[in-house]
Amino acid sequence: MTQILLLEDDSGTADEIRLELTAAGFAIVHRTRLSEAAEAVHAGGIDLLIVDRQLPDGEGLDLIAALRADGLRTPALVLSALGSLDDRVRGLRAGGDDYLPKPFALVELLARVEALLRRPDERRDTRLIVGPLDLDLLEGKASRAGRPLDLLPRELKLLDYLVRRPGRIVTRSMLLQDVWGYSFEPNSNVVDVHIGRLRRKVDGEGEVQLIRNVRGQGYVFDVPA
Repeated sequence: MTQILLLEDDSGTADEIRLELTAAGFAIVHRTRLSEAAEAVHAGGIDLLIVDRQLPDGEGLDLIAALRADGLRTPALVLSALGSLDDRVRGLRAGGDDYLPKPFALVELLARVEALLRRPDERRDTRLIVGPLDLDLLEGKASRAGRPLDLLPRELKLLDYLVRRPGRIVTRSMLLQDVWGYSFEPNSNVVDVHIGRLRRKVDGEGEVQLIRNVRGQGYVFDVPA
């Protein structure tokens, strides 16, 4: 049975969510404090996180950020009465996969949970060696032919996403949704800027180009023959 960790300190809200998700066939692990939730996640068996932001012992986003820093990629749905655009963007940048402002309809919560659980599970491999690239996702390190790559967390996540799809065109919309977690498309060139920085670090002078721009479509990771 799929197990969901619910981190919510309001008992009324927690009871409503628990009843809805239990009726849908999910097992719910309810916690009210950050420390208790972290222990439950590290104990294993959690398939999805539902995290409130404003908790008695701190900010729920701090838990998600800490788990991501530890290499744990369990999908996370953020709940919060803080529902402005800036709040939603902050939640997604902290490592959340979706953001649902309060108040919300339980049917929408269930739909978002089901959507997150349908995403491909890419948590199996934490060490990827493809062509000259070596990615250690647990350590947050990457190298090319022994040359260390000084990648920021977002750049490492981008490279991980591309490396798992060799030879396939990856669109900007795919990257915005799966790497940034945006359920909307911001009017900016955030993807192009990050990809540009990543390419300059991965494809050094005189090296075979691994990340290629496909004009008008997106990007491709090419594995050298």
